[in-house]
Amino acid sequence: MTSPTSDRRLRVAVVHSYYSSRQPSGENVVVDLQVEALRRAGHKVEVIARRTDDFEHRRTYPVTAALRVASGRGGSPRGGIEAFGPDIVHVHNLFPNFGRRWALKPGPPIVTTLHNYRPMCPAGTLFRDGASCTLCPDDADARHAVVHACYRDSKLATWPIARSTEFAADPLLTAASRIFTLNDDMRERYAAIGVPAGKLVTVPNFVPDPGAGGAHDGGYWLYVGRLSPEKGILQLLRQWPEGLSLKVAGAGPLEAEVAAAAGASVELLGQVTGDRVGELLAGARGLVFPSLWPEGLPTVYLEALAAGTPVLASPESVVGRLVAEQGTGLVRRGALEDDLAEADRLFPRLHEHCRTTYAESYTEAAWVRSVEAHYREVIATRASALHEKHSRHL
Repeated sequence: MTSPTSDRRLRVAVVHSYYSSRQPSGENVVVDLQVEALRRAGHKVEVIARRTDDFEHRRTYPVTAALRVASGRGGSPRGGIEAFGPDIVHVHNLFPNFGRRWALKPGPPIVTTLHNYRPMCPAGTLFRDGASCTLCPDDADARHAVVHACYRDSKLATWPIARSTEFAADPLLTAASRIFTLNDDMRERYAAIGVPAGKLVTVPNFVPDPGAGGAHDGGYWLYVGRLSPEKGILQLLRQWPEGLSLKVAGAGPLEAEVAAAAGASVELLGQVTGDRVGELLAGARGLVFPSLWPEGLPTVYLEALAAGTPVLASPESVVGRLVAEQGTGLVRRGALEDDLAEADRLFPRLHEHCRTTYAESYTEAAWVRSVEAHYREVIATRASALHEKHSRHL
């Protein structure tokens, strides 16, 4: 039987709490790209947003945001959803400007994309003090996060998030008919805390196609990312061989430490534009990805593949697992200098393979096909359930 939605465009309400523009957010960029992709595919999309930029200047904002996070109430997008009348609601991020309890009320079917681990980890990273940390999900108790001041190094700032952490009982996870994770490891981690496996499906993000791979003739290696502890940037710089050129693109809380650790052959570029990242990848011998936490699906990995740029990745990161599975580079296994020498021999043969991997899995068209199929299945399942319920009451 053909689904009633299979031959028509859909009305999709996208709910997202935008992080502050003072700190560049890859998640914000991803959401905007996906909204435009759905519109190009012919769907009617309404973005129901709350932007931290609009609130953070208010003196009371830290208190009201903390209360909203702790209670899950306030800041409901329900009015905007009802006014638009969508076929489906796609939730990205609710923290910290939307509550969560609204999701449990009757309404259109909900799907959600999990960009991080906040439903099980108040820091959202499963990372603490330089290493992986799963205390909270292992014990189903987020009080560990308060003890260790996991959010912004503050017990006070961590408390409301820990108070709201409900693991598999999170209202959004409970209400969602389909839950998109960005990689298989993330899907397995959420299943391990009790989220029904039948709800979980891996749907990776995409990046725009730059059109062709780069020449990779710039003679340098490249790091692109936030300058923060979980990214492994300090460890990378402290091991970086003298005389080997490395360009570092990014900003963050470790800027001073990064500047102190950078040797003469390391060039610090600061925060750069997306277009500039593409140019840097096109000229690089390879992308160095030293991240120490599991992550979701780092955009820079997809951008590297799109540019035909192989990746030297740490084994702790999701990129390390993807590199091993997809053959798109090398996973570190010894001294950095030795790994770089091996990568230098291997990477020139991988440019075309990286582009092929991108074309098969991480294009806009691939993402649209996947989410459309899930949207239509969720909508059809809801319609069938409502029809059966109606029939029982006749």
